[in-house]
Amino acid sequence: MRKTSLAAAAIGSLASATSAEAAREGTAFLCVTCGMQYPESAKPPESCPVCEDERQYVPPEGQQWTTLEQLHKTHKNTIKQEEENLYSINVSPKIGIGQRAFLIRTPKGNVLWDCQPLIDDATVSRINELGGIAEIAISHPHYYTTMIEWSRAFGGAPIHIHEAERKWVMRPDPCVKFWEGEKKTIFGDLPLIRTGGHFEGYQVLHWPAGAGGKGALMAGDQPQICMDPKQVSFMWSYPNFIPLNAPTIRHVMECLDPLAYDRIYGAFVVRGKGVVPTGGKQVVQRSADRYLKAIQG
Repeated sequence: MRKTSLAAAAIGSLASATSAEAAREGTAFLCVTCGMQYPESAKPPESCPVCEDERQYVPPEGQQWTTLEQLHKTHKNTIKQEEENLYSINVSPKIGIGQRAFLIRTPKGNVLWDCQPLIDDATVSRINELGGIAEIAISHPHYYTTMIEWSRAFGGAPIHIHEAERKWVMRPDPCVKFWEGEKKTIFGDLPLIRTGGHFEGYQVLHWPAGAGGKGALMAGDQPQICMDPKQVSFMWSYPNFIPLNAPTIRHVMECLDPLAYDRIYGAFVVRGKGVVPTGGKQVVQRSADRYLKAIQG
């Protein structure tokens, strides 16, 4: 009960704090519901196109805004080692969609996979102890959030996003590097694979050295790890329960099939884990077969 009330109080504080912030020139406002950060302005934007899209939502109380400065007062990051050379970055209490980010350490430099809203001095200091961030890649627009702040905090680290998602980058910056095609290998020999599905330019990251050399799939929320970690699923819109169609699922599977992976890391902590610990490729195939059978009748 206390945990719930603290989270509610924090969100209320975020919404009420924007009036004072709005009077200050050059504030980069964040959407409370999805965490997307917008260009500096004297007042919040009129709306958040990301939340107005059918894959997201505007809450019943209406559009609300906060700032990174306000988050520093109410929220905290925890950096947790998931396995050798992999760390999750988790914000508490929940803000935006509630996803976590990951730091992958490689001999050639570290990669930040996905992003979450809070970045502060303590987070930067700890990540620098782990070797910093050389490059950034983000699965899809719902997790873009304060990616520009993250890039700037680590010397302008390039952010790799598929060209198909250009319109969803609400805070343009030279550090954002759009790529085209179906596959791009970034720093540390980590392939990005465009699968489409949840978004046209949705991308996953393959970490060949993960799971003790058996390979790990950094999936974001596609495939989405279910409450039962022996299953995953796929959706066009998660909050609005709109499924992907059969041809799209088959295409996603064709993109994932060449990858060797045993473990899957998802964007959310599900039942304390948020990971398919082993047999990940078989879990995806079995789940896709089940999904296709269900939607085709």
